[in-house]
Amino acid sequence: MISAEAVKKLREKTGASMMECKNALEGSGGDEAAAEEILRKRGAEIADKKSERQTKSGLISSYLHSNQKIGVLLQLDCETDFVAKNEIFKELSHEICLHIAAVGPQNNEELLSQPFIKDPSKTVRDLIKETVGRLGENIKLNKFARFEL
Repeated sequence: MISAEAVKKLREKTGASMMECKNALEGSGGDEAAAEEILRKRGAEIADKKSERQTKSGLISSYLHSNQKIGVLLQLDCETDFVAKNEIFKELSHEICLHIAAVGPQNNEELLSQPFIKDPSKTVRDLIKETVGRLGENIKLNKFARFEL
């Protein structure tokens, strides 16, 4: 039997729904690390299924480094205005802006394939796919610009 506390802890860590967390823990025999991997794979499957859906909403995010010599503008698209206003989506956009400021990719494909600066075990593409799995909508990196003095 999986405890409610274990489900809650996994939910806080991953952002997945309570039922998904419970099912992942049951499928892993209560092993939290294995349950996280199950959720990660499930999120990637969801992202692949939704990848062809149109993205008609989104937001434009900006980041200005504290030295005011590096700035980033990013257009990140999603399917609905509801998700565009979601804090998880806004946080993803901010994290990608920080990554762009720090690493300086030249184009979308380079950015998507780079190891994520805060967690090199996954790429920026993986980060986006995880968020698609959490929010249940397609998310696409539209364009970005990095400015540096």
